[in-house]
Amino acid sequence: MLLGTWNLENLYRPGGPFGPADEAAYEAKLTALAAVITELDPALLGVQEVGEPGALRDLAGMLEGAWHLALSRRPDARGIRVGFLGRTPFEVLADTTAFPARLRPVQADDAGVAVAEAGRGFLAVEAETGQGPLRVAVAHLKSKLLSYPGGRFQPRDEGERARYGAYALYRRAAEAAGLRALADALLAGESLNGPPAGAVNGQRPGGDGRERDVAVLGDLNDEVGAATTQILLGPPGSEIGTPGHDLADRGDAARLWNVAPLIPVEQRYSRVHSGRRELIDHVLVSHRLAHRLTEAGTGLPGDGPPRLPSVGPDPAERRGARGSDHAPVWVRMGME
Repeated sequence: MLLGTWNLENLYRPGGPFGPADEAAYEAKLTALAAVITELDPALLGVQEVGEPGALRDLAGMLEGAWHLALSRRPDARGIRVGFLGRTPFEVLADTTAFPARLRPVQADDAGVAVAEAGRGFLAVEAETGQGPLRVAVAHLKSKLLSYPGGRFQPRDEGERARYGAYALYRRAAEAAGLRALADALLAGESLNGPPAGAVNGQRPGGDGRERDVAVLGDLNDEVGAATTQILLGPPGSEIGTPGHDLADRGDAARLWNVAPLIPVEQRYSRVHSGRRELIDHVLVSHRLAHRLTEAGTGLPGDGPPRLPSVGPDPAERRGARGSDHAPVWVRMGME
C-alpha cells in the first residue's frame, strides 16, 4: 500500500489571478499531474495548494478507475487548501485550523496583527485498509517564502526581512503545535466527528501509536532537523537509523517517525529553492506503521532523483507552469 503527499502547486482553473492563463496551459498542467498520480497509484495521497475544488475534480477525471476525494473547507487568503485523493474509500474525521489550548495568538506583521489559528485547515481522514483503520492528517504549514506589505516579495531592508522571517517562523511553529495536537487525538483513537473541530486540541489522555495506524503528512515548509518539524515527532529518540529504533520504550506510544532516513540519499529532496535541494514535504508515521515500512522515496518509484525546476522568492513566476515545483514524497507499507 502506498501513502504519500504532494504539493500540486497552484491548482486553479484558468482565467483567475493565480492559475494558468488559458485552457491549453491548464490541460498541460493536469496531464502532467495525472501522469505522476497514475504511476504512483496511491491508496491515499495528501495534496496541497488546491485552489479550486473543481480543479481537483478535473484532475481526478483524468485518472482511470474510481478515485475518492476530500478537501478542507478552510482555505487561505489565496483560496488554496489541503485535501486527499486516493483509491481507498475514507471518511473525514476533522477539518480544523485550531491552535492547541493555552497557546496565545502570535504576531504576524509589523502592524501587530495577531493570528489565533492556522492559515490553512488541517484535514484528517480514516480509511479501512484490511489491517484495521488508518488515520491520516494532511497539512500545509506557513511558507518560508516571505511576503511583505503591499504584495512585495522583496524587503525594503534587511531589518524588514529579519522581522518577517520571524513572524513566519512564529506562525509555522504555532501551526506545528496545532497539527501535533490533532495527531495526539488520532493516536488516542478519539471520535472527532462529534464535537466542533477545535475541540480536538483540548486535554486528552495519551494516545498509543503501538496499537493504531496513524500518519501525519504534508508540506511542512521546513526540513527534517528544523525545530518546527521536530515539534511533530513527540518524545525524542528512536529515530529511524539510530540504535534505539528497534528498542521499545515508553515514548513509542506517542512518538511519530519521519520516514526521511529511508529515502535514498540522492532522492532526499522534494523542492529546489534557488539551486539548493531541500526536503520540506514529509510523511510521519506511528509506531505500528513504522515497523511495516518497506520503501520510501520522492518522485516516482524507480525513477531516480526527481527532476525539478529551481524556484525563487516570487511564486507568481511559475503561474501556468506544467506539473508541480514539488516532488511527491511517498512510503510503501507491507502487511503485518
